[in-house]
Amino acid sequence: MPVRIQRYIAFLSLVLFAAKMMAWWLTHSVTVLTDALEGIVNMVAGFLGLFSVILAARPRDTNHPYGHGKAEFITSAVEGTLIIVAGCVIIYEAIHQLMLPHTLEHLNAGLMIIAAAGLCNYLAGRYAVAQGRQHHSMVLESAGSHLLTDAYSTIAVIIGITILLLTNNHWPWLDSLVALCFAIITIRTGYKVLRRSLSGMMDEMDMGMLEKVIKVLQQNRKDQWVDLHNLRVIQYGSLMHIDAHLTLPWYQQVADADKEIHALETLIQSHFSNRVELFIHIDSCMPYQCKLCAMPDCPERKEQFASQLEWRIDNIWADAKHGKG
Repeated sequence: MPVRIQRYIAFLSLVLFAAKMMAWWLTHSVTVLTDALEGIVNMVAGFLGLFSVILAARPRDTNHPYGHGKAEFITSAVEGTLIIVAGCVIIYEAIHQLMLPHTLEHLNAGLMIIAAAGLCNYLAGRYAVAQGRQHHSMVLESAGSHLLTDAYSTIAVIIGITILLLTNNHWPWLDSLVALCFAIITIRTGYKVLRRSLSGMMDEMDMGMLEKVIKVLQQNRKDQWVDLHNLRVIQYGSLMHIDAHLTLPWYQQVADADKEIHALETLIQSHFSNRVELFIHIDSCMPYQCKLCAMPDCPERKEQFASQLEWRIDNIWADAKHGKG
């Protein structure tokens, strides 16, 4: 599904880029040129995104035991860089236009083309963001966010051209002013895309996703799950990796421990997706954890049960059993 959607985005970017270039050729407006430059970024990012989505969908192999999902981070980083470069080019062109102004032409035709392209970007962007979140695809989300930003920026372009039309082009400096505002928005968008991509490359924890996982585990914990710690959640494309240490009663057999691991895996998959890989290390409970253990009629209890420890972000990530001290 993400591959097909990204393919549509890539080819749509080609059509819209051609339309925007035609609008610039007709009008000679630097504001329209800024929108066209954004179209170049959309086009390059669209095809790079298509490549990365196809690559990320490949199953893991000997050389890539965690799959190919990080390809999406690389592509998004390239996209963010291109967006920032486009913003800098827009600033250069706007300043050049202020210093050497020229007559604008065929603003009506340019306005209609830009408005139609902006509407297409908005609809495609909304759809891409929704599908990206549904399929946990960073490339689709990034592409959708970029298309939406492009659509919102087009509104500023439309306003600027409309003012020029209403004033009979008596204030040509407005063209450059709108372009400069557009450049700031563009650079800010590029920074956000680049920042998120670099965070993914560095395996920065997605605190929102971690909090969701912890909430599901806390609400559905079983009495025999004495403790959970050293929990790590990383998302590569549509594949979620979860590592954790699960403490079980020390006297349980291997078959019983395997059953609990499968129960934990089924719980996670039922709330998120089937694209989940769990690496669970089993720990045996210690006497000092009896006060945290809610197992009824435990034959090996050394201390009276007091209360379960509520699993939270601040206590579940540490690589240490709870209850000591």
